Amino acid sequence: MVWKAKTHSGAKKRFSYTGNGKIKYQKNGRRHLLSTKNAKRHRRLRQAGLLANGQEEMLRLMMPGK
Repeated sequence: MVWKAKTHSGAKKRFSYTGNGKIKYQKNGRRHLLSTKNAKRHRRLRQAGLLANGQEEMLRLMMPGK
């Protein structure tokens, strides 16, 4: 029987692909204790983050079916 690579469950919940094939994620720090963070920080945390090249290569190994 052939071994089949499985997608990492945690990775598939946290990351998704853009149309260009880059990997995006939602930034952390927006759940609670928001009163101590200023409005500029709130706006920046709202935007999706893109992974750096080194991290992207590792994540592609964790998500082989995508």
